[in-house]
Amino acid sequence: QAQLVESGGGLVQAGGSLRLSCAASEGTFSNYDMGWFRQAPGKEREFVSRVDWSGTMKYYADSVKGRFTISRDNAKITVYLQMNGLKPEDTAVYYCAAGGTLSRGNPAYWGQGTQVTVSA
Repeated sequence: QAQLVESGGGLVQAGGSLRLSCAASEGTFSNYDMGWFRQAPGKEREFVSRVDWSGTMKYYADSVKGRFTISRDNAKITVYLQMNGLKPEDTAVYYCAAGGTLSRGNPAYWGQGTQVTVSA
C-alpha cells in the first residue's frame, strides 16, 4: 500500500528553523504533485505549500510565503519543507499530501503527520 512518511518535526524557539521531510513508498509518486498542510489545535486543516511533479511550480500560503521553502527530490521520492523564521502561530501538526486534486485541497494520499511546536 502506498505510503507517505513524514519526519523532522519537533520543538523550536520562535525565530528558529526546522526541515520537514516526506518520503513516499512508491516511485509513482514522482509523477504526482506533492505538498504540505497543517492543522493547529481547534482549527481546520489548512494548505501550506505544494510543488508540481517536476519541482518547477511552487505555491505557498500567504502566511508562510518568504519563510518556508518547498522542494523535492524525485530520485529519492521525497519532498521537503524548509521552515525558517518560525512563529508560535506555526505550531501545528504538519501533513504531507500527494496526488488527487491536491491543488483543491483534496489529495489522494496523506501522511500520518508530524508535530511542530514553536515556543515564544
